[in-house]
Amino acid sequence: MSEVKFNKIAIVGAGAIGGWMGVHLARAGAQVSVLARGDTLQALQKNGLQLHQGGELHTVPVSASNDAMALGVQDLVVISVKAPALASVAQQVGPLIGPDTVVLTAMNGVPWWFLQGFGGPVQGRSLNAVDPDGTIARAIPARHIIGGVVHASCSVDAPGMIRHHFGDGLIVGEPSGEASLRVQALHALLRQAGFNATQSPQIQKDIWYKLWGNMTVNPVSAITGATTDQILDDALVRGFISSVMLEAKAIGECIGIPIDQSPEDRHAVTRKLGAFKTSMLQDVQARKPIELDALVGAVRELGQMTGINTPFTDALMGLTRVFVKNI
Repeated sequence: MSEVKFNKIAIVGAGAIGGWMGVHLARAGAQVSVLARGDTLQALQKNGLQLHQGGELHTVPVSASNDAMALGVQDLVVISVKAPALASVAQQVGPLIGPDTVVLTAMNGVPWWFLQGFGGPVQGRSLNAVDPDGTIARAIPARHIIGGVVHASCSVDAPGMIRHHFGDGLIVGEPSGEASLRVQALHALLRQAGFNATQSPQIQKDIWYKLWGNMTVNPVSAITGATTDQILDDALVRGFISSVMLEAKAIGECIGIPIDQSPEDRHAVTRKLGAFKTSMLQDVQARKPIELDALVGAVRELGQMTGINTPFTDALMGLTRVFVKNI
């Protein structure tokens, strides 16, 4: 593992999660750069990257630019942008990626590389819902990817100013499932930086399990404006959500990522988090694009690929899509 070093790290998307990770990595000794623009770029250049966590304010200096060429080739690139922005962002990150650069995706939903080397009957196919014309796949070659799943809640108080709420889990894994030297080194770095990091033998399953909860509660909260406890307290809404989850569960079994829980088991996990606004509801209230295609559209497409009917997922997709067009 000593031959794999992550000294130079670029954060692409210094929002809630990217900013949180950037501060921790910088405090662990990495040379952190941030690709940013607008108010975030100005704030980072003036004040550095700031994180409120555990009653303390941590501030780290970072090299911030809106030009990837100015930041140069990195050892590790952490991509933590909202899914609707990824196609545009992907076309800007080329100068950050050298022959041995690792690209860690720390995003919600089904990623564009999900079926590369994985997926049983649909292995190797591309997902139009998340990368309709292949722009992302061409810009970020699959050989650079290590998949990531984030189990943490953070928010942005102001540009460059992040607040951590709860959770510190990060799961990383090679799309192939291989325990490569680079994924072992990345896992070690993340633990050194203070994250509760685990190395996964099948990162697609971890992505799918997180999605299994997010793909329902997020859009329902966006449509209704309700917090998670209110959603789960209504038996009819909870039943609808469970029906969507059972469709996704059937798809997962078909492509090689079975879930051994019931929807009610997962609802119990969500309830333990208390009453909170989902990220999609926060985006709706901030008039930002929502991650509907990555969370719901991709599941619907996987249903079509595998021949599994998804009437409840279709309804959720359609209702949310109409709602978003009219706000």
